[in-house]
Amino acid sequence: MARKRIAVIGAGISGLAAIKCCLDEGLEPTCFERNDDIGGLWKFQKNPSEKMPSIYKSVTINTSKEMMCFSDFPVPDHFPNYMHNSKLMDYFRMYASHFGLLKYIRFKTRVQSVRKCPDFPVSGQWDVVVEAEGQQESLLFHGVLVCSGHHTDPHLPLQAFPGIEKFKGRYFHSREYKSPEDFSGQRILVVGIGNSGVDIAGELSRVAKQVFLSTRRGSWILHRVWDNGYPMDSSFITRFNSFIQKIFSTALVNNYLEKTLNSRFNHAHYGLQPQHRPLSQHPTVSDDLPNHIISGRVQVKPNVKEFTETDAIFDDGTVEANIDAVVFATGYSFSFPFLDGLIEVADNEVSLYKLMFPPNLEKPTLAVIGLVQPLGIVLPIAELQSRWAARVFKGLSKLPSAKKMMADIAQRKRAMEKRYVKTARHTIQVDHVEYMDEIASLAGVKPSLLLLLLSDPKLAMEVFFGPCTPYQFRLQGPGKWDGARRAILTQRERIIKPLRTRVTSKDSLSSSSGLSLVKMASLGLALLAAGLTYIQ
Repeated sequence: MARKRIAVIGAGISGLAAIKCCLDEGLEPTCFERNDDIGGLWKFQKNPSEKMPSIYKSVTINTSKEMMCFSDFPVPDHFPNYMHNSKLMDYFRMYASHFGLLKYIRFKTRVQSVRKCPDFPVSGQWDVVVEAEGQQESLLFHGVLVCSGHHTDPHLPLQAFPGIEKFKGRYFHSREYKSPEDFSGQRILVVGIGNSGVDIAGELSRVAKQVFLSTRRGSWILHRVWDNGYPMDSSFITRFNSFIQKIFSTALVNNYLEKTLNSRFNHAHYGLQPQHRPLSQHPTVSDDLPNHIISGRVQVKPNVKEFTETDAIFDDGTVEANIDAVVFATGYSFSFPFLDGLIEVADNEVSLYKLMFPPNLEKPTLAVIGLVQPLGIVLPIAELQSRWAARVFKGLSKLPSAKKMMADIAQRKRAMEKRYVKTARHTIQVDHVEYMDEIASLAGVKPSLLLLLLSDPKLAMEVFFGPCTPYQFRLQGPGKWDGARRAILTQRERIIKPLRTRVTSKDSLSSSSGLSLVKMASLGLALLAAGLTYIQ
């Protein structure tokens, strides 16, 4: 029997994972990438095409290598924990080469449309029209994985800034920013306090006369370097912390987070403290921002009320005169124009089961991969989504009824509305461990801590108390990887390896990875309190 043919749209991190997962399940992928290279958002381009994701030259990822790697392909141990975009591209090329993915990618090929075949209710097949070098081609596929990302359409709400049309300086979306050289000696306003806005403000402050950072709501600032110098995400994103968050009240967890974050610098003193609690907004990650504020190179300002030809007037009545340039770091929206209305997007809201499957298709042969904004890391989530989707396409995993899927979608939406500040940014939020476990359970690859505790206590301790790294989802079930156990037990060594370029002592790794009666008791209590359901 011929292998099912699967169209993969986009060769960024989600697309690469999708190709690999299709091959693992014996499917035949063909990936269409409109660029001339892999990497998607992470491929630096000085002049990107319209509606192509784009980064600036200095971008360094804010998720660490052990947390963001593909689950059966660890990042080389000598690579830095937080990689520059060029180093990240090196890793992607290693991955694509190791698993032979490039031969399945058609570069410089744009997907024009994806439509149901006339016999779709029976066959579930798709007519995919692509264009390359001015020539269109219609192709038949048994399934489609949409991996086009959610950083494609710059969100530039100029109507929210009266007078901007009169402003004589330069203004543009942060997508267009590439490097600081052209802004030397200028007075610059950056609007938006997400990761891009904070990074750009900091970089510009090194050459500008003065940088102002405008924020409507403020933000809680996390830093990459956490306790004992470990990466922040590997310290925060653990099963133990996820369990604690479930058994304690949200208010109590927020109190702890606020105390922790304010211990580094008082957010109120720095003009950053928002009215919302830490768990109610996607946080901003920056080690540099407080340094720039305390040295005066960046001044935090409230929301812009209006612009004049040369000035910015803020909600508190203050005025900053002679502004030379305005950078709008106001985020992105997403859309799927090639799907011909099949997935409707309104204010960045979509109705997708588990943020992946349209609930009303007669056959579950189309899935969206990577359309998540996690309090965590996109790459391992996209990979796990791809593993599950491939099994759904093969008929090895079944979706519930449309009614049950719609109920699940509505429940997720209510939970997000209850927890997060209402903005277009908070429509596809997920908690990393919780969502990974949710998808892993459906794919049959969620690790059983009870079984691990009985058969391999050392591994169970690291899985529960250590970083929730992607290798955990290769310990059992479909796609099991023989190297997963070793990867988990040596992950702390790979974190430390690139740091110790000058060895000062023979000190060992933190004892936090070792077995102890306290930890054994904590895990036992967690299993008992969960009724053996949360972590089985």
